[in-house]
Amino acid sequence: MPTLKLGSKGPDVLALQTKLKELGFDPKGVDGNFGLGTKSALIAFQKSKSLNADGAAGPVTMAALGICDPAASPGLPGSQSASAVSPSVISSAPGLNLAGLTGHLPGSVIAQIPETASRFGITSNLRLAHFLAQCALESNRFKATVENLNYSAQRLLKVFPKYFKGVDPAPYANNSIKIGNRVYANRMGNGNEASGDGYRFRGRGYIQLTGRNNYTSFSQFIGEDCVANPDLLATTYPLASAGFFFNSNKIWPICDQGANDATVRAVSTKVNGQNPHAVPERIAFFKEFFGALK
Repeated sequence: MPTLKLGSKGPDVLALQTKLKELGFDPKGVDGNFGLGTKSALIAFQKSKSLNADGAAGPVTMAALGICDPAASPGLPGSQSASAVSPSVISSAPGLNLAGLTGHLPGSVIAQIPETASRFGITSNLRLAHFLAQCALESNRFKATVENLNYSAQRLLKVFPKYFKGVDPAPYANNSIKIGNRVYANRMGNGNEASGDGYRFRGRGYIQLTGRNNYTSFSQFIGEDCVANPDLLATTYPLASAGFFFNSNKIWPICDQGANDATVRAVSTKVNGQNPHAVPERIAFFKEFFGALK
């Protein structure tokens, strides 16, 4: 199913409008024409689900709405009861027990695994379990594909003390654009605070790939310009961008070390820094997914 956006027409748009209205997001007309009312309703829905609020209905948004592409059979991101995954998806990842993940992952996530596994060397259920555990933690169980930078002044001093040392955080409080532009300025290939790069290239995808350099490298790998259209990481490549992160940071050999807590901690350190947060939750996710994949 193609991404639906302003100007789209047809039965897919009609299904989108019908579903939005059912959920209480009035598209101002159920006529099969994607106009400003549909875009506004869609943005409101995306915000309610912590999705990228771009007003376009790509695979992730359509899955969240429960509108399925029959070939992918996506489920509701974040729900415990994923919809059934098509046999074609399961058979396209030999050696990986994707059928076991039904009920543990949204169908929309399972549908992305075969291509991601093929591109990035996910060759065993052990690797897949480690990978999914980290993605689940970093994305609030696959519900968030864009970094949330909405912090109070007090919270900014705790989360980003280095970047607000000697700086009054009040003008930045609860302003995601200003916060992103400050904390990610002059690093990872980004320009200065005034360039807007920090917010433009904030974390996206299930591992939150961040910074112009990473977006550029991913674009070169995937063959699509995610620098010009950064939201592609959130809407089209949330799992692939996470696979790219694992591959680029040589995390797979660490995953291969075992199915124990120490290995999960080592993987977590590579993903989240020397003092990774929520390690017990990461371990719990790993145990859930590894058990499902056996």
